[in-house]
Amino acid sequence: MAIEDDDKPRKKITHEIGQDLSLLSVEELTERIALMTSEIERLQAAMAKKRASKDAANSFFKS
Repeated sequence: MAIEDDDKPRKKITHEIGQDLSLLSVEELTERIALMTSEIERLQAAMAKKRASKDAANSFFKS
């Protein structure tokens, strides 16, 4: 019985800043761009939430 490639667990996509990209395929680069874009969006949402909390605290204590 042959094991199908689809049955193998895929490696989790990770990326290290400054990593050599020459060995990656276009598909792998596209996946990493998507991964990093979603991470940037997550970071921006966290930053907005922290700023809102800080602004609320500043507003409360300035009153």
